Amino acid sequence: MTRRVVITGTGLLTAVGNDVQSNWESLLAGRSGAAPITQFDPPADFPVRFACELKGFDAGEYMDRKEAKRTDRYAQLAMAGSVQAMKEAGLSEGLEGVDAERTGVLIGSGIGGIATFEDQHARFLQKGPARVSPFFVPMFIADIASGIVSIRYGAKGPNYATVSACASGAHAIGNAFRSIQVDEADVMITGGTEATVTPMTMAGFAALTALSERNDSPETASRPFDAQRDGFVLGEGAGILVLEELEHARRRGANIIAEMVGFGQTADAYHITAPAVGGEGAARAMRMALRSANARPEEVDYVNAHGTSTPANDTNETAAIKTTLGERAYQIVVGSTKSMTGHTLGAAGGVEAVISALVCQKGIIPPTINYSTPDPDCDLNYGTSGATERGVGLALSNSFGFGGHNVSLAVRRWDG
Repeated sequence: MTRRVVITGTGLLTAVGNDVQSNWESLLAGRSGAAPITQFDPPADFPVRFACELKGFDAGEYMDRKEAKRTDRYAQLAMAGSVQAMKEAGLSEGLEGVDAERTGVLIGSGIGGIATFEDQHARFLQKGPARVSPFFVPMFIADIASGIVSIRYGAKGPNYATVSACASGAHAIGNAFRSIQVDEADVMITGGTEATVTPMTMAGFAALTALSERNDSPETASRPFDAQRDGFVLGEGAGILVLEELEHARRRGANIIAEMVGFGQTADAYHITAPAVGGEGAARAMRMALRSANARPEEVDYVNAHGTSTPANDTNETAAIKTTLGERAYQIVVGSTKSMTGHTLGAAGGVEAVISALVCQKGIIPPTINYSTPDPDCDLNYGTSGATERGVGLALSNSFGFGGHNVSLAVRRWDG
């Protein structure tokens, strides 16, 4: 018999809040996190001068300050989200009362410590190899977030990182879910993290023409499914879940937020950056998630869409949702919280899985903001008139990445 997996802790940091509660309040209020860049001074010829940065984040609240100085921002965010999630789950450092060898960490990141790489490469060019930090490699590599979280908690179970561009966080959660299902672990700390508001990252995405260039109005730039969308807004953040085998959680008396019930993963095998026509790969991932959840399309109440605000994604994702859900697609809310948080790349799957769990728990769906001009190819209910109060029994959370990676996670309301 397949073991059931529940969510017992959440941690969330985005441009609209540095913890779960502040994020939730901002999302329901429809607040945009986009603003002019503060982490570096964009040159005069920089095409994009805004992003969705965290406000007032202090790594010292979660880590020893000496350790924080030797840790890239992406890993600092992972640690912060993990501390929040573990506290909510009632799990302590040292994992008292829990088998450390059956507690794992699986945190995805699409790019890893790019800020460290840029800084150290500049130092190498200006001052030579002797001035490169001895901490450069452990600060830069994409698996170190999982490593330092496992060290913090003494978690000795499955431990690695997933790297699949903007599907990284969702892949991490899906594989952590599977690890518990197949009895490799009882508890998994999992999700995604990213901190890429850097000159090279932004210049690269701008060169791809993937970013919105609405420098005169950052707060309205991310406009998923709107006919005038012109690209995504780069964001940073982390979304972390504590997943736990159901009976293990019950024995601890843990508070159960929602149940993780399905995971689908596919490849487009089509193009390095463009989605497959009609969202063919995305539709297969959603169908796979429903199949693994033993759920029917008519059970779905909400889709947290990948919804990037790019012309190609939003059209193809809409087609994929209609292919998967049929008439049910027109009866549910398909929301994009990226309209507020921006696109957090490898963190997005973690961020949006947390949000999907909260939607199931609380029965309120955050809006998709900045929608003003209908697109005939995007004809679903995107929740554009404000937060929607409705019971959500089953939610799908979609994440798609460059390279043709598609992931869909299924989360079910916990009714006890």
